[in-house]
Amino acid sequence: MAKKRIQNDDPCSVARALQEVGDWWSLLIVRQAMFGSRRFSDFQQQLGIARNILVDRLSRLVETEVLKKVDVGESGRRYEYRLTEKGRDLFPVLVALRQWGDRWNPCPGQPPLVLRDHRSGQPVPRVQVLDARGRPLELVDVYVDEDNSQQDAG
Repeated sequence: MAKKRIQNDDPCSVARALQEVGDWWSLLIVRQAMFGSRRFSDFQQQLGIARNILVDRLSRLVETEVLKKVDVGESGRRYEYRLTEKGRDLFPVLVALRQWGDRWNPCPGQPPLVLRDHRSGQPVPRVQVLDARGRPLELVDVYVDEDNSQQDAG
């Protein structure tokens, strides 16, 4: 099955983001990188992913600058894959997706994993969209401004 490709001028940021990281393996590779995985063999072992698929996804994540490939060996024989700033910016996305999954598709018979803040030891609160004053927003509270020419001066 051919992969869906969007047009370069597609204005939908969701579609453009999914073009880069929207498949099963890419997001799981990013998750493992956030957990500290760096080497090809670590990704392969931890994810149980086929070698050819891992080569493809790592190449794509490097190409789209979500990961960078760093030579850490002699004569270019050992590489690590490290998150870029762009990759680290996916952290709230993955936290929100994990929280959504815990609510709507939990693992039967097992409690969800708990993310904790290193400083306080407290569980990470639910990811929310907030208004300019820090109040939570719901879907009914927002609209799409199709005329981006008018920017709020704040």
